[in-house]
Amino acid sequence: MVGSFFLYQNTATFLENAITAQGVVIDLVRSRSSDSTTYAPTIRFKSKQGTTIEFTSSTSSNPPSYSRGEKVEVLYEPIQPHSAKINSFFSVWGGTVIVGGIGSVFFLIGFGIILSGIRKAKNKECLLQRGVRINTQFQSVSKNTRMRVNGRNPYMITSQWQDPTTSKIHVFESDNIWFDPADHIKVDTIMVYIEPKNPAKYFMDISFLPTLAEN
Repeated sequence: MVGSFFLYQNTATFLENAITAQGVVIDLVRSRSSDSTTYAPTIRFKSKQGTTIEFTSSTSSNPPSYSRGEKVEVLYEPIQPHSAKINSFFSVWGGTVIVGGIGSVFFLIGFGIILSGIRKAKNKECLLQRGVRINTQFQSVSKNTRMRVNGRNPYMITSQWQDPTTSKIHVFESDNIWFDPADHIKVDTIMVYIEPKNPAKYFMDISFLPTLAEN
């Protein structure tokens, strides 16, 4: 997002100082990657001082957006005519749009992770204050294969409890644990806080485990 902001500022400054000229496409420069071929136009124009300038556009496409001999309008700064751009939206604003789009995606992902953490902390606080405390039977320790960070899966503790009013079995899972807690579980029952009318909302108290040292 910061990169997009600076690109926007640079482009806005360029447009403030730029003047227009008529140019012509003299060549299409082919660029190959592993799975595609694109073409960028090379433009020739005369500056206000009468100097002939040639530049290759930083944007390319397949099929080509321009053809040889096609006339195009050019924007350039008098002090840097070789940094000219074709006067089209993508040529002028394409970098800002692409970087801004990528930044927005990462921003939304990061914001979602932060928001999820805040909600989780609030739910935990509410359950500790107003939830019903129950003793559940320890079942097992397993790896959470739904999550993987730096090639590692966290561990989870699983316990269960039978609701005496409905006789239904409820299964509970702990938060992710980044070390194997199996050797540190010396109890048969684990405390869980549940929402009275909705046991699916719960928090397993694993405060009896040691904390992981920060390396």
